Amino acid sequence: MSRFLGISAAAGLALLASGGASAQQSSCTGHEGPVRLYVDVEGVRKAEGLIAVTLYADDSERFLAKRGSLYVGRTPATAPKTTVCIMLPSTGTYALGVYHDADADRSYDRTAIGLPAEGYGFSNNPAVILGLPSFRSVRLAVPRNNMRTSIRLRYP
Repeated sequence: MSRFLGISAAAGLALLASGGASAQQSSCTGHEGPVRLYVDVEGVRKAEGLIAVTLYADDSERFLAKRGSLYVGRTPATAPKTTVCIMLPSTGTYALGVYHDADADRSYDRTAIGLPAEGYGFSNNPAVILGLPSFRSVRLAVPRNNMRTSIRLRYP
């Protein structure tokens, strides 16, 4: 990951924190639904703060848009891997954005010049050089209940 991620990209990553989260009493997070997706978030540097997983519908116009997510699920970070279970409304195609909210302030932190200050990643682990990944590269098919996927965090 390049340390020169553009300011607009960092602003888009900050939108990962947008949207509401409805915590479940069960081991899964999100709005009650019939499908569970297990996300292994790999490369977590420290067991502090939260891992936030943002779920997006299969709609490129809503991906990383303000209030565009279906919800954001959060769970305490564990290193070197944190597994997050999120509930989905149905099987289908979604996109995921993940970040390590190391200070647990429930927002994506950036440096004074707008560069990322916390680890982040996307479904399918697309290459990100300068800017954000394309929506097409992060689309994730979820054809069945209890599917597992992994996302590797990138730190600045």
